[in-house]
Amino acid sequence: MRFSRIAAFAVAALMALPAAAQDRADWPNSLTIGTASQGGTYFIYGNGLASYIAESLGVSATGEVTGGPVQNVTLVETGDHLMGLVTMGPAYDAWMGKSELAPGLEHRSVRALFPMYQTPFQVIALKKSGITSVSDLEGKRVSVGPAGGTPGTYWPQFISTLGVNASISNAGAADAAGQLADGLIDAFAFAAGVPISAFSQLAAEQDVVMFGFSDEELPKILEAFPAMAPLTIPAGTYAGHDYDQNTVALWNFAVANKSMPDSLAYEITKLVMENPERMVQIHAAAGETLLANWNKNTFMPFHPGAVKYLEEKGLTVPENLR
Repeated sequence: MRFSRIAAFAVAALMALPAAAQDRADWPNSLTIGTASQGGTYFIYGNGLASYIAESLGVSATGEVTGGPVQNVTLVETGDHLMGLVTMGPAYDAWMGKSELAPGLEHRSVRALFPMYQTPFQVIALKKSGITSVSDLEGKRVSVGPAGGTPGTYWPQFISTLGVNASISNAGAADAAGQLADGLIDAFAFAAGVPISAFSQLAAEQDVVMFGFSDEELPKILEAFPAMAPLTIPAGTYAGHDYDQNTVALWNFAVANKSMPDSLAYEITKLVMENPERMVQIHAAAGETLLANWNKNTFMPFHPGAVKYLEEKGLTVPENLR
């Protein structure tokens, strides 16, 4: 009888354990989050997120420098990285098998976790250059970020669409900022959550001008690139820049391989969505890392763990996104 009481107590104690504790048996010992080049928002956001996950969930998480979204979605697809940060334009191309990095491979093992922020496209140049618009880049030397990243993918297309002939080069954000300061390039065209740290540093050290698209250029870009949305970078985003910048933007999402345990995907999504103040401490762009923006994903199925969290919050996830 005494043994039966002890056994019953043990079973009751096990049942009383938090579900998360019982569900961690299949959690990985570590996970890698694909970010982008140093000096860009992905690098800061991804490494800050990795530290937050490690601190709160007890998983050894690290951010890794990559070429950006185009590479990240493929690294997640192949399972080389369990998580990655992606812009939904390149992610859609990869989903449809049109990735520049892995053409013909439909990336159908990638699942959405949570919305991050919008990525505006922005250009910075030294004020003494006289460059104030994309059209002014005619014949100029322009770095567009790492090859395979969001800016490296779209800026050459934008420039070509506007009929501008420029000398295009690729470099990480920090390197491109240094090249601009040293006069090795004439402009640095990038895309990242604002404020872009490399732009902020340049603005603190140099007399610079920043811009998106002019009133004449913007309609042409929106017509040619339907995935883009108009966006205004408000005055004051960068110290000393008291003017609005009209441009276009794409949404970013954190994604995971479908093999990520459901309970881990749930806990990561919940951690991020329920702690906006902490996320903003990681990077100001996380001001848009909000549950209200979950529906900015229109094509990629959410991970079952993320679906569980969304439904707990009273949201209805469409069948095509489950």
